[in-house]
Amino acid sequence: MNMSWALFQKAGLVQTLRFPGVIGCIDGTHIPIIAPSVNEGDYVNRKSFHSINVQIICDAANIITNVEAKWPGSVHDSQIFRECTLSTKFGHGEFTGYLLGDRGYPCLPYLLTPYPDPEPGPQQRYNLAHCRTRARVEMTIGMLKARFQCLQRLRVTPERACDIIVACVILHNIATIRGEHCPSEPNISSDPNHEHPDPPTDIQDGRAVRDTICHNHFL
Repeated sequence: MNMSWALFQKAGLVQTLRFPGVIGCIDGTHIPIIAPSVNEGDYVNRKSFHSINVQIICDAANIITNVEAKWPGSVHDSQIFRECTLSTKFGHGEFTGYLLGDRGYPCLPYLLTPYPDPEPGPQQRYNLAHCRTRARVEMTIGMLKARFQCLQRLRVTPERACDIIVACVILHNIATIRGEHCPSEPNISSDPNHEHPDPPTDIQDGRAVRDTICHNHFL
C-alpha cells in the first residue's frame, strides 16, 4: 500500500493561543477494518482490533493538510512520521515552523511535544498552550469521522480501505472550505480508537528548541 495525500504549504502559519510558529498539528487515528486475509497479524493494534493507523496533520481551519493512510494498525505513530516524505522535507529545512504532536512522537526541532514532567511556571504554560493548540487535530479527526460514518469500520481490503480514507479526507476538506455544517459535534476529548503508548526517547536537539520557545514566549 502507498497512499498519502498532501496540501502542505510553507506559508500560512497557525498562530493559535499564542503558540508561535505552528504550521500544523499532528496525530494518528485508527480506522477499524475487517481482518485481512494476508498478513492479518500486522493489522492488530495495541487494543487488539484490526485497523489502519492513519496520520493526520491539520491547520487552524480544520483543513487536513497531510494524510498518510497506508500503515497497518501495529505500526507506531512515531514510525509513520519518521518514514513519511513530509518528515524528510522537514529534516531538509523545506518548511519554516513547527508541528505540534503528543508524547507518542519524539521531540524534534520541527515537531514539538509537551514536557513530560513540567515545572511550575513557563513549562506548565507551554504545556497548556500546546494542549489547547493541538486539540485542533483531535477536533478535525472527530469531524472527519462524524461526516463519514463508514470510517467506524471498513469492511473492505486494506488497500481499498486506504483509498476510501483518503477520499473521505478530500471530501472533508471540500465540505470545510464550503462551510458545510458538520452533522454532529465531534468529541475532542479522546479518540477511543487511538492509544498513546510509552513515548519514544526525546532527541536533545528537539528539547533545546522546546526550551528556547518556552523561555522566549512563556515566561
